Amino acid sequence: VPLQAFGGGLVQAGGSLRLSCEASRRIGNYGMGWFRQAPGKEREFVSTISWIGGTTRYADSVKGRFTISRDNAKNTVCLQMNSLKPEDTAVYYCAAIPDSGTAYSTARYAYWGQGTQVTVSS
Repeated sequence: VPLQAFGGGLVQAGGSLRLSCEASRRIGNYGMGWFRQAPGKEREFVSTISWIGGTTRYADSVKGRFTISRDNAKNTVCLQMNSLKPEDTAVYYCAAIPDSGTAYSTARYAYWGQGTQVTVSS
């Protein structure tokens, strides 16, 4: 499933950004997730959503600030990021699981987008 992430940019601390991930074909049967990777660090889990959107999970570091959602009719998954902090600075990737569930591990994700840069200034 080809994926493409959009919406990154430069924002001041406390600001908001909305990332979108668009798929070129149906993602209705796939669990989806967002990960991020800061310079010199490993890629880390941010959030995941089940295929029908009934189950969502978040990393502790973003819980209460980020919201994941999906629109299967439009083949899109979004990540609304509020109250951004400088430590949220990273390249953000969307990814798809080849089944309907959710997952924290990168190993479960078979398809990855190209990433979008998010920079939060202090």
